[in-house]
Amino acid sequence: LDIGCGTGTLSTLIAEQGHTVTGIDLSPAMIAQAQAKAAAAGETITFHVMDAAFPQVTPGGFDLILCRHLLWALPEPRQVLARWAVLLKPAGRLLLIEGFWHTGGGLHAQEVIAALPATLPNVTVQPLSEQPILWGGPVTDERYAVVADTPAYNPRGDGIVTQ
Repeated sequence: LDIGCGTGTLSTLIAEQGHTVTGIDLSPAMIAQAQAKAAAAGETITFHVMDAAFPQVTPGGFDLILCRHLLWALPEPRQVLARWAVLLKPAGRLLLIEGFWHTGGGLHAQEVIAALPATLPNVTVQPLSEQPILWGGPVTDERYAVVADTPAYNPRGDGIVTQ
């Protein structure tokens, strides 16, 4: 589940790797662009116009929830993360790509970690600021990925998750 999928760039990249993807975004214009991008790539992706803070999708239906640069803009991140966590399968993973920008916007990594529900106890943080290839050039603000796994998450060597 790609929450806040925007124009579908990450959704399409994930689908190209053979995964089934659902993308949601509040903007009908963004969803239209995402649909066109997926079609141009020959990928079948389900997209919905939907509020990221209150996703109306099947609870327990997703191996992975991906959200990039959106959580900081939503009111009550703790409650939002709790709602997202119930959408994961028992052996699921939440991947948040966030940051704290020099303008004062965003969330520090520790704020995100503190807001995670207890159902996602296995947490790692990967700093991303010093990887300019990800951003189109050098950045000076805090950028990171928070990876939060359910207790049952157990990736095997071949990348397949077992429960």
